[in-house]
Amino acid sequence: MRPKKHPKRYVSDLSVNEKVLMALVRAAENFKRTHAGIFRRYGLSFPQYNVLRVLDASRNGRNKISEVSRIMLVPGANMTGIAKRLERDGFLIRKPDPRDERVTLLQITAKGKRTLKNIKKEKDHSIEKLLRDFSEKDKIDLLDRVKKLIKRNRLPST
Repeated sequence: MRPKKHPKRYVSDLSVNEKVLMALVRAAENFKRTHAGIFRRYGLSFPQYNVLRVLDASRNGRNKISEVSRIMLVPGANMTGIAKRLERDGFLIRKPDPRDERVTLLQITAKGKRTLKNIKKEKDHSIEKLLRDFSEKDKIDLLDRVKKLIKRNRLPST
């Protein structure tokens, strides 16, 4: 007795171009979901983790909230909420810029630095596992191609 064939409930009408772009979006969403679970174990959301990474890579561990917002492509109002929660939990300090009190500076704390260090091994292991079948050349080629897509798809400056 042969198994019954079930009719497909969905047939994609996407072009190959659309399928490529949707695959990139799905890969990014899966990556975010997987890594959000890692960050959550340390009391951070994905955006909060990224703020700490930006600050850790900034000179003296500090940067303007507007600059962090620009780097992360996050609207200013959202960044304010993220920064307030990070400050509440001791990961960063918010303070006015001594040169212009209208500007808010964010500075990573020792707790923030320690948390990034603790996350690193688990995050790196997860990324290595994800990319294990890619040679260094494959990774560089893929990165170059994705950067081209990003450059071509950049929103116009307002």
